Parts: sequence; structure tokens; C-alpha cells
Amino acid sequence: MSGRNIIAIANQKGGVGKTTTTVNLGAALALAGHRTILVDLDPQGNASTGLGIGDDRRNLTVYDLLAGPESLADCAVSTEIDNLSIVPATPDLSSADVELSQMQDRTRLLRRKLVQRPQDSIVLIDCPPALGLLTVNAMVAADSVLVPLQAEFYALEGLSQLLTTVKHVRQGGNPDLRIAGVLLTMSDSRNNLSQQVEADARSTLGDLVFQTVIPRNVRVSEAPSHAKPVLLYDPASKGSTAYRQFATEFADRLKLVQEEA
Repeated sequence: MSGRNIIAIANQKGGVGKTTTTVNLGAALALAGHRTILVDLDPQGNASTGLGIGDDRRNLTVYDLLAGPESLADCAVSTEIDNLSIVPATPDLSSADVELSQMQDRTRLLRRKLVQRPQDSIVLIDCPPALGLLTVNAMVAADSVLVPLQAEFYALEGLSQLLTTVKHVRQGGNPDLRIAGVLLTMSDSRNNLSQQVEADARSTLGDLVFQTVIPRNVRVSEAPSHAKPVLLYDPASKGSTAYRQFATEFADRLKLVQEEA
């Protein structure tokens, strides 16, 4: 797969399954044979932890990638899954907004480094839960934005703010940025509210909403504490099945976006 394959995974609201989606989508794509690179742009570093990258393997991080001379190849570390690597993050990144704001062309720092990626790779960027300079860097670098949306009452209200940011990025730095789609997460089919949020999302956003819905699943919640994607922690779980199904749907949609481009 080549072409439009840099995806920012973003939602300014925390706790919506953003990092969980980044890790498990990355794992599912890699297991399906796609060379996949994760960029952990969240100072909490949860994507790095969730893929088993301890502090001893974070000598070069996404901060070095953005602010230093290091290349993507220098900073990416392998994971236990073939075809999957990650540029890890540490809490040092939390001060990056202030430091990077002093740099020339500060919104294009990540874009310049991702030019070096292998052309057959898919890059997934785990954005922080805020619409600051790090997220703007991700969107300027990206071809498209994937939005995880938790099936809860205020979900759609928060989405409008993110879409406004995408619009500003299109106007100011990346006119080709698209919305890859909206993924409903943490859904409980027995819960009337989850069903109503899904119905509202599909009514409002139409085909932007992926058909796959990620269920609320205890194995998905447990997996990070074992430093594994749920696809390795419990491959037979409902969460693993859903993320494998989503990876197939997502890859098919990327191909369509590339053909349209």
C-alpha cells in the first residue's frame, strides 16, 4: 500500500479509546502484512507502554525526532510484532509546545521527518488529547485524520471542535487533509444510550462513520497493563475480533482515498 498513508488519530477529548485504537489498529495492520510505523505524540507515552517499550528502549524519542537532527529510522524501535515499529514518547514531550513554538516553521517539523518514511509503510500518529502544537504538527504531516468517538452523550459536541481544527489546518498548512472516518468505540449494544449515539452519528455523518464498532470489552481494558495489544493478549476476544475487522475496513477505505486522490 502506498500513497496517502499517514494518518493522525485524534480527538481532543481524553478517554475515548484513541491510544487503544492506535495500538490495536497498528498491530492488526502489521499482522495483516502492512509495514506500520506508530508515532507516539502523546506525552503520556501510553502507546509506547502498550507495545512493551520500556524506559530503557526510549533513548531516542519523538522529541528528538521533532527538535533534533535524528531521522525517523534513528528514532523508531521495533516491537514484538513483525512489521510494527514505534517512535516512543516520554514525559519530556509535555514541554515541547513551548520549546517548539520558538522554532522556525514550527508546524511542519513532523512533516519534514516523515518524508523519510518507507514509501510502502502506513504511519499512525497517536495525538495528545489537546488541540495544541503537537496535534497541529500531526495534522500538517498527515494525509487524513481518524477520529475515535466514544458512544456517550456529549460525543458529537466535541467532534465539531476537532472538525473546525481540521478546517483551519486545511486553510493554513495542509490543503489536502481529509477525514479518514469516525470510529465508534466503547459501545455497549445492551445500552440504549450507545445505540442512540450510534444512530445519531450515522444520521449526522453518514458514510464517514465506519461500519465496524468497537465494543466495550474487559480484555481490551486489561491488555495495556500487560504491555500488549489486545490482539496478542487475547486474540479470541471480542475486542480483538473487532479491531481485526476494523483494520480490514480501514485498509479498504485508504485504497479508495488513494484512488480518489
